[in-house]
Amino acid sequence: MQHHSMFPPPRPICSSRLATCNPTLTRVYHRYSTITKKTSTMANLSLNSTLPLANSSHKIPQLGFGVYLSPPETCVKSCLTALEAGYRHIDTAQYYANEEQVGQALRESGLKREEVYLTTKILSPGNDVESTYKSVLDSVEKLAGRDGYVDLFLIHSPNAGPEKRKLMWLALEKAKAEGKAREIGVSNYGIGHIEEIKKIGKVWPPAINQIELHPWCQQKDAVKYCQDNNIVVEAYCPLVRNQKASDPTLQGIAKKHGVTDAQVLVRWSLQRGFVPLPKSDTPSRIEKNADLYGFELDSDDMAQLDGLDQAAEGALVQAVANE
Repeated sequence: MQHHSMFPPPRPICSSRLATCNPTLTRVYHRYSTITKKTSTMANLSLNSTLPLANSSHKIPQLGFGVYLSPPETCVKSCLTALEAGYRHIDTAQYYANEEQVGQALRESGLKREEVYLTTKILSPGNDVESTYKSVLDSVEKLAGRDGYVDLFLIHSPNAGPEKRKLMWLALEKAKAEGKAREIGVSNYGIGHIEEIKKIGKVWPPAINQIELHPWCQQKDAVKYCQDNNIVVEAYCPLVRNQKASDPTLQGIAKKHGVTDAQVLVRWSLQRGFVPLPKSDTPSRIEKNADLYGFELDSDDMAQLDGLDQAAEGALVQAVANE
């Protein structure tokens, strides 16, 4: 998949009035200067890399920041740290119960709305399309205000069943038509679930399928299907929730490059053409997980990591059903 760098280089948060910014942001200018110098063109990847989306003039930043179950009192600080570190893509969901905090962080950052890519998700519908659409609008308002929009709205899971999937998709199509969601897509969808969309509405293909992806759960059939149909694949749990930190293959590759195991895992995902969504509430880890562009995994590294695949058995959350 071709890589693009269409977003402007990350600019300092509140750079024009640095002295009067939120005290937690006063070192931003120097951090950004360092990041800009450190970004690498290796494999055409940088902190500013984006991927094209089907039937759209918009592009998605290839590195995202996940806030899965980040507590409200922590989420604002974590998002601000991520934005300082250069992330320009935040992934939340109704289920995470922190959409308001993500929106608050964006406002406090001083960045323009169009400089940050916001994603959220709906897990369950109302009784009809209109009540479901109201739920969608509630999320948009929490994140971007009454007159705002989100860049991407996903159906969080197919598990609600075909009728509820239909309600949610039609509500998302309405959100797209009304300008409340620039793109719409799905999460945890298998091949059959995605094919079902062709019979439901007007938007095809979904822009994104967000699924669990890491070397131990590579979901090759779903990935190939998505890539063949011009659907960008997002990777959640790219760090395997730190459960594989002691894996000797992973440790060996990290030592070879002088980086952390988490950096290796996110870099693997980027080089596979995915959109990884690393999650952390630890400032140093948030920053490290964005510092990925001073090294490149070579073909031997990639082959070793690819060889760790355990298919569905390697999933921490769920492997998609492809029937």
